[in-house]
Amino acid sequence: GAVFAAGLLGLAVLALGHLHWASMPASERAAFDPVEQGFAGLAIGQLAFGVLGALVITTEFSSGMIRATLAAVPRRPLLLAAKAAVLGAVTLAAGEVLAFGTFALGEAVLRSPAPHATLGQPGVLRAVLMAGAYPALIALIAIGLGAVIRHTAGAISAVVRILFVLPLILLPLGTSIQNSVGQFMPMIIAENSLTAVKPVAHSLTAGAGLAVLCGYAAVALAAGAWALARRDA
Repeated sequence: GAVFAAGLLGLAVLALGHLHWASMPASERAAFDPVEQGFAGLAIGQLAFGVLGALVITTEFSSGMIRATLAAVPRRPLLLAAKAAVLGAVTLAAGEVLAFGTFALGEAVLRSPAPHATLGQPGVLRAVLMAGAYPALIALIAIGLGAVIRHTAGAISAVVRILFVLPLILLPLGTSIQNSVGQFMPMIIAENSLTAVKPVAHSLTAGAGLAVLCGYAAVALAAGAWALARRDA
């Protein structure tokens, strides 16, 4: 939680507090989005919540406590569902509080004559809400992966690969594949969802992107529930 807060708030100050509007080229001014710029720290924040999600389940396997937990709650899919519900509620609440705090801080440190954003402007409230929901969905994906992999390092490594490595793998494959496949990557979905001024080219709409992320979380949790039910603790 502390890493998430530090990443969001700290990079918001760096990104917007040191912006030199007068020296920016006209093309950059036209595409400037104070909302997206203010959430520059979300890349760090999503990883922090991903690690948290993995730890919620993998620490029990590494410590051996999972046997006692499963003895108390023999219905294994129900156990994972309960853990996911608590994790989702906590990370969503924390994410939204920090998202609105980051937005307010970013607009406070942004100096005129750079354009400011308000929650009443089109797309701004949606972007701020998504900034809080996105890392919570990453945490749910991570707990599902953790239930499948059962090792902390392996689960965290899988989260890192999904978030950061997969987009890099697409780079040598050509523009066509990047545009068609890349739009389904979580990072690209987040980037477009946080943009209130100029949509990112070749990307899903904010609503479709949110649906895809929810689908990823559902698949990860289903795989985790299956692994818990089918394999010995």
